[in-house]
Amino acid sequence: MTADVLTSAQSRIDWTRLIAMLVGVGLFGVIYYSPPWPDAIDPVGKHFALSEQGKGALAVFALAGVWWVFEVVPIGVTSLVIGITQALFMIRPAKVAFKDFMDPSVLFIFASLVIGIVFTKTGLTKRLAYKMLALIGEKTTRIYLGVFVLCALLTHVMAHTGVAATVYPLLLAIYGLYGEGDKPTKFGKGLFIGMAYVCGAGSIITLLGAARGIVALGFFKEMVGKDVSFFELSYYMAPVGWLMVFLLWGFFVIFFRPEKAVIPGLKERVQELSVDLGPMTKNEIIALIIVIAAIVVMSLQVMILPLQQLDKSAIFLISTVLFFVFKILDLSDLEVIPWNIILLFSGAMSIGFCLWETGAAQWLAVNWLAMFQKANWFIFVLSIAFFVMVMTNFIMNVAAIAISLPVALVIAKYLGVAPEVVMFASLVTAGMPFLLLVGAAPNAIAYDSKQFTGGEFFMYGIPASAMLMVVIGLAAAVIWPIMGMPITIK
Repeated sequence: MTADVLTSAQSRIDWTRLIAMLVGVGLFGVIYYSPPWPDAIDPVGKHFALSEQGKGALAVFALAGVWWVFEVVPIGVTSLVIGITQALFMIRPAKVAFKDFMDPSVLFIFASLVIGIVFTKTGLTKRLAYKMLALIGEKTTRIYLGVFVLCALLTHVMAHTGVAATVYPLLLAIYGLYGEGDKPTKFGKGLFIGMAYVCGAGSIITLLGAARGIVALGFFKEMVGKDVSFFELSYYMAPVGWLMVFLLWGFFVIFFRPEKAVIPGLKERVQELSVDLGPMTKNEIIALIIVIAAIVVMSLQVMILPLQQLDKSAIFLISTVLFFVFKILDLSDLEVIPWNIILLFSGAMSIGFCLWETGAAQWLAVNWLAMFQKANWFIFVLSIAFFVMVMTNFIMNVAAIAISLPVALVIAKYLGVAPEVVMFASLVTAGMPFLLLVGAAPNAIAYDSKQFTGGEFFMYGIPASAMLMVVIGLAAAVIWPIMGMPITIK
């Protein structure tokens, strides 16, 4: 009897989870306790030493990466481990490591999720979903296309995080009509992962899509002495961004072909449900005005100097407060906020700042790019794009740009590579972290759908990232030269 119980217990062991957990801890130990690592040396001979704290940051980086991909514990708990290990192993003081958990960007995510709750509670989500489905029709592949085009268009005028938060409840309503309940399906995976990917692809096209563009243009002006205008950036980014949007649609049609080619009776059902909703309620109108006002203010920040002094997180959080002021939300609504997602992004901020402040990220950038200091211009451009793509999956895309672009622009001079192609290639991949949930807020928001695991997101992100690199190569070799972008310098 005892033997049977023991055998049954052993059969219930999740060996993948156990191995992944031990691999993560093992990588941390090997890296943290290893002897000092060699300095990174840039093309002009400057040395970049990796401190003990920097080596510790890389150890935490490895541990978190494995645990996030395999979800050995809830992803929010892995984020707590990031703060704990920094404090216990004196990589950064606890006060500093855990302060990042309340970074303004994390509160922006919180406010975005609250907007999603408001849209769902007031009925705005269903109203928007029904109108959209009435236009698109019953074919599921066309629903993919309609959702992706909508996401991309919205990122032209608002931050991709805000787009994801706004569209997410809309997708929940659409998926509710698919007829499979909450059960994960190919259509569900494609809908939500696709939303995350396309929010990134669309966000590269204008400066309004994300903060990374402003940071990159700042470095470019400081180091190269040239200004890149709002419209010049959009001119070069639009063909690449929209090419990725339509390629991603094809990608999801192939890898996540819906189980149902059509949703039978969808049009009639949507018409019935629209009638049942009746006219817009007072709460719907108030919520819509609050959200639109916040979006308009953030969109105008790029063009109106006084507004640039305002923090976008504070602007968005005003909307949260107003929802309670107007009694659209109450205390019980705070209980449905997905704190696992907020903790996930908190941990991402903490490890990102840890790599940045300890010098580990710069050490990685110099080591990587120095390997290509004698390469062909095309290989060098792809190498910087690839490095930014990998780094932006682990740390803020703003930080990925900040650590790699200055080094890349220095090396580019020696190779005769025009700085414009280096900057634009970096910006493209910085906007599309397809591998890890922590790479961007839309990834984390999509995960809340429970349609896919972190491991699935990572595995499908590999071919999507490979496709992105092909597009970068095509842009650098063909598209941008035709459009007049300088590629090499004499």
